[in-house]
Amino acid sequence: MTRVLVVEDDHIIGEMLTLYLSEEGFTIMRAETAADGLKAVSDFQPEVILLDLMLPDAEGTEICARFRQHTPLPIIVISMKSAVADRIQAISAGADDYLCKPFSMQELKVRIGAVLRRTYASASPHYQATAPSSPPSAAIAVQAGLALDLERRTIVLEGKHIETTFSEYEIMKLFYQYPGKVFSREELINAVRGIDSFVNDRAIDVHVTNLRRKIENNPKEPQYIKTVWGVGYKFIKQ
Repeated sequence: MTRVLVVEDDHIIGEMLTLYLSEEGFTIMRAETAADGLKAVSDFQPEVILLDLMLPDAEGTEICARFRQHTPLPIIVISMKSAVADRIQAISAGADDYLCKPFSMQELKVRIGAVLRRTYASASPHYQATAPSSPPSAAIAVQAGLALDLERRTIVLEGKHIETTFSEYEIMKLFYQYPGKVFSREELINAVRGIDSFVNDRAIDVHVTNLRRKIENNPKEPQYIKTVWGVGYKFIKQ
């Protein structure tokens, strides 16, 4: 059964989530503070995290950032805050989806299924898991040494594993599968979230910016992820 960690201090909401998801076949652990939630990530080893942004010991997107630093697991924020700015900040801090309270339990179940499918999808034969072993020179090695580790869901750059968020990895995986193809922001949104989940052009731009910071020698003059003005982005496979 799928393990879900619910980090929610509101007793009524927490009990409701626990009851509903348990009846739907999920195994649930609930934590009421950020500290307990972070401990449960190690002890319970969940497959997805439902995270409230207003907890007794932390508040706002700082919570999301703390969990993202601690784990690459998919995070679905559940929050009373419905402003677009709050959603963008949460996604920029590492959230993979965002649901505003009150929300439909059926929708929550669908969102959980969506992030799990994208996170644990079977590996595609189009991807490579290791970097080229014998680059001809140090200058080319920096460009040619980019690959994906499908088991660890990381980017491999010159033998070093680079951790990414769920969304960053999904974008990079799509780029890597279709080098040279120009992707519109809408296509990237649909690939990462699904057409029924919240995300917008700005969030995609943030994810691409973060990817460039992680893989480019000079993010301001990217060699891998190119901007196609007025359309979106494309990946140049060196």
